[in-house]
Amino acid sequence: MPKMKTNSSAKKRFKLTGTGKIARKNAYKSHILTKMSTKRKRALGHTSLVSDADMGNVKRMLCIGK
Repeated sequence: MPKMKTNSSAKKRFKLTGTGKIARKNAYKSHILTKMSTKRKRALGHTSLVSDADMGNVKRMLCIGK
């Protein structure tokens, strides 16, 4: 069987944590930021985890697991 190919866009957007969870960046942080409060922009700068509902799709794109 040939090797599985990792989705190129997914490998740039997601990172595996030490405990096996998948980290992602938050949206709404690219442009038109003058309306947004400083507190909100600062909070969006941090990473968050992929939800359980999306975990299967992301793992499939990254070729993690079976």
